[in-house]
Amino acid sequence: MPVSITALYTAVLVLLVGFLSFQVGKMRDKTSISILHGDNIELAEKIRRHGNAIEYVPIALLLMLVLELNGATSIMLHSLGVVLVLSRIAHAIGHPTRAVGALGTALVIVVGSGAAIYQLITAWIQAQTLAVGGLSCKG
Repeated sequence: MPVSITALYTAVLVLLVGFLSFQVGKMRDKTSISILHGDNIELAEKIRRHGNAIEYVPIALLLMLVLELNGATSIMLHSLGVVLVLSRIAHAIGHPTRAVGALGTALVIVVGSGAAIYQLITAWIQAQTLAVGGLSCKG
């Protein structure tokens, strides 16, 4: 089963994470700081922007993948994907949009988790209904 919607947002977000990584490398080269951040606040911020994306983007994309594999609608998946991309861009910009980006990312994870749990419960109930229905005697 193709997962083209999740693949689209994965590709876009990998480019964003790559850009953030490049920003860290460029700043490390500029400051000659190769380990940690050397008390350079600008470098520390760039490191955290990249690190935060590495921490949260894979979780959100994994949820999207699970949802897509379990038959979520394209509207649901694109909604989560667009909010995630815009949130990660807002977070990467930094103040004053960082909080909006963090909130949007959390929203995607919470909604995605809820949708995955709903899919699981719905599938379980459906399986139970079929199992009980298959055992009934008519006659």
